[in-house]
Amino acid sequence: MRTYHVAIVGATGAVGSEFLRLLETREFPLASLRLLASERSAGRTLPFRGHAIGVERLTTHSFRGVDIAFFSAGGARSREFAPAAVQAGALVIDNSSAFRMDPGVPLVIPEINPEDILHHRGIIANPNCSTILMLMAVAPLRRLAPIRRIVVSTYQAASGAGAQAMQELLDQTFDVLHDRPVTPRIFPYPIAFNLFSHNSSIDATGYNEEERKMIHEARKILHDPALRITATCVRVPVLRAHSESVNVEFAPGTRPTLEQAREALEAFPGVEVVDDREANHFPMPIEASGRHEVLVGRLRYDLSNEDAIDLFLSGDQVLKGAALNAVQIAEKWMHLVSV
Repeated sequence: MRTYHVAIVGATGAVGSEFLRLLETREFPLASLRLLASERSAGRTLPFRGHAIGVERLTTHSFRGVDIAFFSAGGARSREFAPAAVQAGALVIDNSSAFRMDPGVPLVIPEINPEDILHHRGIIANPNCSTILMLMAVAPLRRLAPIRRIVVSTYQAASGAGAQAMQELLDQTFDVLHDRPVTPRIFPYPIAFNLFSHNSSIDATGYNEEERKMIHEARKILHDPALRITATCVRVPVLRAHSESVNVEFAPGTRPTLEQAREALEAFPGVEVVDDREANHFPMPIEASGRHEVLVGRLRYDLSNEDAIDLFLSGDQVLKGAALNAVQIAEKWMHLVSV
């Protein structure tokens, strides 16, 4: 079996830590591993397969001999350093928004559009976490009947804003419970015992950036530029794993039965159906955290629309919403180029 020289850009962050764990637990065929981060983190060591690997300062010369470079250090770093990685001969799998809507860059969820991987020009983009989780539930239903419209509301955990945001939720919770004043640092408002509209820029349409990402990325991944979709994205005081309420409207007269929908979801790789009405047990972020699968449930007919089905999902934003999806892209690419 061929082995690969791999680099992780942003190795000391929340997603970078998951990259390390996944490469180890999935027995990724490594020839070498290079950990790259900002000058502030350079010199640290991180454990991997029983050894301590030093973190190097990221430069344009960091990618000599690298086959695959996982980027998770923000859009600015990706735009600055990804071209250097490609020029050095590496395949870049980028977890930022820098290249997602570039028409020359595939935007991939391996369970949904793996064929797009072969059209890369050196960079493959990892979709937004909320988009990935939504489409993992929508794609199996789309195989049953044409989808006319999607309405989604998200309940997004602190993990989506990184390790410091997760710590801010913990710190603020401690402060509130001990009657101490709360001072937001990462988020614009208190996150403990609160929720607010997703903290991204709002344009003239009134949609924030996260909502726009879900709309445009879904259309690109599904190769359906006319797909009707609207989104409302909200931050909630959950440490890890996003949840979403999704209303799926099918073409008139084509709505599948709930039994068909359940069977399609159960058969879809990466999805686990959690839908126990008697026990009132449905997807929860506390159960999705640390899981590779997207949990899907609350399957029911939309009583206001004879062509629609409602569902609810929870999925680990750091795993399937980020690091796991990127590693799966690399694994699929390795398989495709070897056949």
